[in-house]
Order: sequence, then structure tokens, then C-alpha cells
Amino acid sequence: MAALLGTNTAVMLFQGMEQEANPTQIREVALTIIASTLPFQAIYFLIYTFLLENNGKLSPHMVKKLKTASNICQLFAYISLVGVAMLWYNLSIWVGVAFLTSTAFAMVLVRYAMMTDEESRDEMQANATEQGS
Repeated sequence: MAALLGTNTAVMLFQGMEQEANPTQIREVALTIIASTLPFQAIYFLIYTFLLENNGKLSPHMVKKLKTASNICQLFAYISLVGVAMLWYNLSIWVGVAFLTSTAFAMVLVRYAMMTDEESRDEMQANATEQGS
């Protein structure tokens, strides 16, 4: 997520300067999409840092709410990749389509890897119960 935030900030800076010098409609839409996702990326980091700093101090209900909010922020942050794809599509249709396709597969892979299966969830709950006793 840090790389995505850094990339989007750089894209906004350099493509924003290019938009000012040579405006195009597709760049305007792409930059709007990217700009609208930046706050979600920042909030993701705030939540992540808060959870790290308060590890073990928060109620399970609060942790669950914060993790849900974090996941929602991640999903909105991924939308910024559509804006980047639009910019690359503007350069070359092949580059744009290839980037958008690989982005979709990468997002599915990351979300799949982040999902906790039933066996792992049971193991985590057993460990938490042991530590609590």
C-alpha cells in the first residue's frame, strides 16, 4: 500500500504539471480518480498505525471494526489503479490493457491471500484462548 500511495502522489505531481501544460480529457478523468482515492490510502495507514500502537489494548469488537474499515480503504485505494491504467492506455492501448488485466489478477491474488481460511481462524482463536488463560 505504501508503494501505491507513493506512486499515486508522484503521478498526481508529474501528470498534473503535464495536464496544466497540455490538457486532455482522459488525463483529467484519470487524475480525478487517483485524487479521490488518496484520502482512503492515508486513512488506511492511520488505521494500520493505530492498530500497531494499540496492539492488545483494544477490544476485539473495536479491532474488528477497524480492520473492516481498513479493508474498505484498501478496496478504494485499488481503484486508483484504474486511473493509472487510463494514463497508460492514453500512451498505448496495449500497455493500458496489459496493465489493467494484470492489475485485476494481482488484486484478486492479494485479496485471496489475505482471506483467512476456517482452519487458520480456528488455530488463531485457540492461540488467543491459550494466551488469555
